[in-house]
Amino acid sequence: MSQHSSSRRRALRLTVAAAAAAGLLALTACSSDSSGGGDTSLGFTQAEQVADSPITVWVDASREPAVTAFQEKYPDIDVTLETYDGNAGGSGSFQSKIALMDQAGEGWPDVVFSTQQNDAIWASKQTTSGEQGFAAPLNKGFIEQDFLDGFAAGSLDYTTIDGTVYGLRNDLAQTVFYYDQKLLDEFGYDEPTTWEEYGELGDKLAAEHPGYILGSMGDSFMTYVYYGGSESPVFQSPEANVFHSDTADANSEKISKIIDGMLANGTLVQDSFFSADFASKYAGKLVGVPGPVWYTGAIFQGGLAVPAGQIGVSAPLTWEGGEVAAGNVGGGVWYASSHSKNLDAVKTFLEFVTSADEFQVDASSGYPAYTSAAEKWLDKQAEAGYFVNDDFKTVMSDAAGQVWSGWNVTSWSPETAWAKVVIPGIAEGKTVESLLPAWQKELENEATVNGYSVE
Repeated sequence: MSQHSSSRRRALRLTVAAAAAAGLLALTACSSDSSGGGDTSLGFTQAEQVADSPITVWVDASREPAVTAFQEKYPDIDVTLETYDGNAGGSGSFQSKIALMDQAGEGWPDVVFSTQQNDAIWASKQTTSGEQGFAAPLNKGFIEQDFLDGFAAGSLDYTTIDGTVYGLRNDLAQTVFYYDQKLLDEFGYDEPTTWEEYGELGDKLAAEHPGYILGSMGDSFMTYVYYGGSESPVFQSPEANVFHSDTADANSEKISKIIDGMLANGTLVQDSFFSADFASKYAGKLVGVPGPVWYTGAIFQGGLAVPAGQIGVSAPLTWEGGEVAAGNVGGGVWYASSHSKNLDAVKTFLEFVTSADEFQVDASSGYPAYTSAAEKWLDKQAEAGYFVNDDFKTVMSDAAGQVWSGWNVTSWSPETAWAKVVIPGIAEGKTVESLLPAWQKELENEATVNGYSVE
């Protein structure tokens, strides 16, 4: 265990010089587990297996407890933990690091966690040099179907390409509406149920209780919360390699006007939820907010440290007279390397981190994608009496099946265009509505760069 612990925080190190040298070697050398030869019974060409060999696992800082819990449960499996940014904000670091290793023909990690849901699109593909895709197929005999059937309906759709599953979902990220019942009672307000009421509450709160807020626009994932959750057709891929965006759609414009109004009156702030001083500035002042179920641990129980018996959860906001439609804000994915020399250990690891109580129930802040773990996670929240409303379990589980299907995944993240165009535009005093054409243009440019046709 001491060897495991000492490697736990080691950052990924691959210098430019080493990468270049490896690239030159790759021109004359062929990877031992690429095309030709080898066992292909699991739907990919397996590397020569080395029993009891160590496995290298890449995670972001928030998933380190998963590896710790695994090491405690399986001390005989040698794990090297390496941390990276988790591909946060659509950084592309996962893909770029694997590309270097593809060039070198060696060095791949055995397991990778990504905060993004779109990596299966590139990780499943053969490289231009003929190397098989990084992500190992999981439903061709590697992981038993009985285990895969334990995931929530639809939760593996994003990682399934042409019927082949390439990644296991860590958590679900359906949006709900959180509200501080203590503050609502103090102010004499009801929680909003529609987007229109949300905007109206912003006007009332700003006029009567300035300094209190209803959310933040400082994070790039707000695209999913406000535009995915409002059924705005901003980010769509109606078929493979086709992209469509319509920021002039009525829903896109309506939600933008609401955001602009709340930015102007101060009930939406520009600070990131994860900035160093967010808690000190806004603890006790967040009256309500639409957001993913992982806000439970990451925002309320975590950063803001709101005590039990104060926060309530209601259904996702709708348009007046419309149907409930939740946004989907992430929900990380675990990938197995097709190059691993210890697939038995990789399988044990994947099944543990996605379903075991020791992580998903006891140590994870998010809503597990594995159904049995999700039920226990909800029971844990109920036992703690954290939420004020007794039906929060039904609200959260129902929202998991209400995610709007009109927001799709592509080989790049929608977060990058928002971070490039909208966040700095807001900081300069521009309205979101005025930035819609430029945002759409940037989305379309990114689609073209990534080989998509724009329609």
